[in-house]
Amino acid sequence: MSDNVAAHDSASGPKHLAELQTMCDAPELALTRAHADDAGLDLASAIDYELAPGERALIPTGVRIALPPATVGFVCPRSGLAAKHGITIVNGPGVVDEGYRGELKVALLNTDRIETLRIARGDRIAQMVIVPIVRPTIVEVQSLDPAERGEAGFGSSGGFSSPSNGQENEA
Repeated sequence: MSDNVAAHDSASGPKHLAELQTMCDAPELALTRAHADDAGLDLASAIDYELAPGERALIPTGVRIALPPATVGFVCPRSGLAAKHGITIVNGPGVVDEGYRGELKVALLNTDRIETLRIARGDRIAQMVIVPIVRPTIVEVQSLDPAERGEAGFGSSGGFSSPSNGQENEA
């Protein structure tokens, strides 16, 4: 099965279509989109599995891909599983490199304290977003170009209403 992925140039719209080559163990495991304009491709479980509270497991998808040149696949949680069942991805997003040809697997984590999630073969468990990447030349320098933010790190932009306990966190 193939799926076309559009690359965009913000000034002129779609630039070209790239092909995503896929191999699936079974039709019910094929990559899908719920809607034509969805960014993510749904990944389905290749197995039945019961994910207990607090448990993490590597779930196979039965899918192998060949990403288009200069792209990366980000395996992301499904918002419904996260909101309704507390299911997330341990290394979210997971990174699928352009040269990887093995089976896609999803490291799921059940954050619910009480409920076991019953996963059936074919259930959508994650989504993969394919994006272009830049591979810059690495240049070692003595100092970095200045920026307005500077070294201000974790929590430096505010946005949390709880008063800090007088302690500063450093990045």
